[in-house]
Amino acid sequence: MERHCLYIATFLLIFHIVQAQNQTGFISVDCGLPSRESLYNSRPSGLTYTSDADLIKSGKTGRIAKEFEPDVDKPIMTLRYFPDGVRNCYNLKVTRDTNYMIRASFFYGNYDGLSANPNFDFYFGPNLWATVSSNDTVEEIIHVTKTTSLQVCLVKTGLSIPYINSLELRPLRKNMYVTQSGSLKYLFRAYLSSSGRSIRYPDDVYDRKWYPVFARNPWKQVTTTLNVNTSTLYDLPQGVMATAVTPLTENATLNITWTLDPPTTQFYSYVHLAELQTLRANDTREFNMTLNGKYSYGPYSPKALKTETIFDVTPGQCDDGACILQLVKTPRSTLPPLLNAVEAFTVINFPQLETNEDDVFGIKNIQDIYKLNRISWQGDPCVPKTFLWDGLNCNDSDISTPPIITSLDLSSSGLIGNITQAIQNLAHLEKLDLSNNNLVGEIPEFLADINSLLVIDLSRNNLSGSVPPSLLQKKGLKLNVEGNPHLLCTTGSCANKEEGGNKKQSTVVPIVASIISILVLIVALVLFFILKKKKSSSYIRASAEPAIMIKNKRFTYSEVMIMTNNFQRILGKGGFGMVYHGFVNGTEQVAVKMISHSSSQGYKQFKAEVELLLRVHHKDLVSLVGYCDEGENLALIYEYMANGDLKEHMSGAHNRFILNWGTRLKIVIESAQGLEYLHDGCKPPMVHRDVKTTNILLNEQFQAKLADFGLSRSFPIEGESHVSTVVAGTIGYLDPEYYRTNRLTEKSDVYSFGIVLLEVITNQHVIDQSREKPHIAEWVGLMLTKGDINNIMDPSLNQDYDSASVWKAVELAMACMNSSSVRRPSMSQVVAELKECLAYENSRGGASRDIDSKSSIEVSLTFGTEVNPTAR
Repeated sequence: MERHCLYIATFLLIFHIVQAQNQTGFISVDCGLPSRESLYNSRPSGLTYTSDADLIKSGKTGRIAKEFEPDVDKPIMTLRYFPDGVRNCYNLKVTRDTNYMIRASFFYGNYDGLSANPNFDFYFGPNLWATVSSNDTVEEIIHVTKTTSLQVCLVKTGLSIPYINSLELRPLRKNMYVTQSGSLKYLFRAYLSSSGRSIRYPDDVYDRKWYPVFARNPWKQVTTTLNVNTSTLYDLPQGVMATAVTPLTENATLNITWTLDPPTTQFYSYVHLAELQTLRANDTREFNMTLNGKYSYGPYSPKALKTETIFDVTPGQCDDGACILQLVKTPRSTLPPLLNAVEAFTVINFPQLETNEDDVFGIKNIQDIYKLNRISWQGDPCVPKTFLWDGLNCNDSDISTPPIITSLDLSSSGLIGNITQAIQNLAHLEKLDLSNNNLVGEIPEFLADINSLLVIDLSRNNLSGSVPPSLLQKKGLKLNVEGNPHLLCTTGSCANKEEGGNKKQSTVVPIVASIISILVLIVALVLFFILKKKKSSSYIRASAEPAIMIKNKRFTYSEVMIMTNNFQRILGKGGFGMVYHGFVNGTEQVAVKMISHSSSQGYKQFKAEVELLLRVHHKDLVSLVGYCDEGENLALIYEYMANGDLKEHMSGAHNRFILNWGTRLKIVIESAQGLEYLHDGCKPPMVHRDVKTTNILLNEQFQAKLADFGLSRSFPIEGESHVSTVVAGTIGYLDPEYYRTNRLTEKSDVYSFGIVLLEVITNQHVIDQSREKPHIAEWVGLMLTKGDINNIMDPSLNQDYDSASVWKAVELAMACMNSSSVRRPSMSQVVAELKECLAYENSRGGASRDIDSKSSIEVSLTFGTEVNPTAR
């Protein structure tokens, strides 16, 4: 007996140790809790909560009214509210590349005695997470961290004062709740029970909160006292899986309904099942799952006392936002369907990248070293622009790369001490102003190592020593050191210049040695190569085309066969020939385009594309990995673009999901930037000549890249505005002026891009003979006379877009297609205009702006047995 009791005691001790260990990685913050009361165990969960005092530098502490305290757990009783400043942010240290469940609680509890209704925004880093407009709100997302820091911000949008009661982060397994893109926002989490008891930690090791739901119509409750095997990827609690429901009527379906707002919102659902009843020899429980009447999964039979989770790896959508998930009995089943628990999440995208990690590290070090307690210096330093830190300028023009800090103005900021080395972390800094402070010590040499620095103002400080020679010799740098009485200047290194009539500033004029002009005679040697004719070859090169001279990145035909595994996997087919999937070095995925012997492109276009792509490099152009030029075997080897071309996605051929308006804008911006580089970044400039949706490719992250440069032409003579050339391109995209005159300019690409933009806006064919106006430009022109943007916009978007953004895009597309090329915008102007369109759309808040978690359960989630469709 004593041994038995000792075993039980030892087991309980181990159990409690394991439970305590399960909190490893948990972050549980009681907002507003005084630091002296930090580290307490909340009952009944046993979770350890800490104060938020070290996580935020602003706000005031409060406590809910006493009459509300009996109804809430201790972490909700206190809160922090923010009467000062527009944006106030928490900074949390997290583990990079970790899948976190992040939960924030907002319980007003009449803490201020005003009985007011809240209305403020809640941001996740630089992106809107939710709008808090209810007195009792819980917001939860599942998100994979990209850095070691995480910021959540409360933003005042009107008279309402933002507040927060608790912040909770729970690390999950990496392969739980995986999405194709974006993060998951909690919609509901329910287990089928009439118990009325909610379940969380320690029963749920991840501290998910499970709410009991039982239909108004009577259902049969099924329970078991036996142990259910829940050791699966999702580690569900025993209390959740030991209960289930079945319809009372044997042939009825088991229905779960919920609503989505807006209707186009994408979602993921997770259905958890385990057979709890002991089936007789002749009994069978088998059912299909349908979503809105369409077959989803099955036939399926739950496993006896063993948990299984059914989910779709791709997100779903519901017509008009009304979702009906049905479990439908199959003809061979003798028992009705059974369900234990279900979860649902909407997809929430956080498109705005956070500021460059090194820049953030640098500016926060500067903030700490100089003890800069500016109310605006919270959250992301650069984005959104509305909350740009005072004294900073940033460059966020490239939406595919993190914003960078380009200017730091700390003039008249009361700085004391030396010039901190933390500044060198701002590697993209162009302007530094530390004037009118009390800085001492020498001017550090590391300032000369910041290559981008053009202006340094150190005037009116107490600096000493001499100006480092490396700064004096830095070309193009403007340095102001006026008003530093102890600073020594070498002869001629510090000079005064009159500026603005009266104001004198001391600038350093770099000492430049005399430059001796040396005339170098360049002897041009022209090499003529005579191509040998191939024996009985059905593929003949034009004798006027010299062989490609660049030898790097060249593969043999046998190497091409190896990399494609003897051309095993076909990616696509075009007029040029077949495209195959392959691997270089066994790891790097590539697309191999084999030039067909009968291809109309021929060797001339092949040679043009190889030579262009070997000399131009840009993130928005498909890069050339290599080529094969061996006899009649010609191949182009590109980087692999996993999501195919834009036209496939617009037509729905690639998958069944609709690209939302924000994603479409991002794609056309990146395509436009690729064209901008060809026009303005290449010397000599290049014209693509075949801009169309099939030549815009998308990688795994849906980053767009311009492809197919076989028809591209350059302007070989500096200053030449056009070339005369045989007309080439694709019907429908072809610039009419170029077609009439044979005069090719970069504005021909602008016209074609305007057609692409209309395709993205309308999702219409470029030429459709069934329309009143067959060509898309003429048809849109006709629709514009009616003044209704909805007649033009792709109807599959269900009007889920910012109308100002769409109008601006339509006007831009029409400007691109002006009949006179000189009146068309440049691609630089096009890029700038499209970024404004995206800014309008992003300011709208996105599709998942405000789906309140509680109302999703209490209002939108219903159950019934009234619908009985036939399973497909």
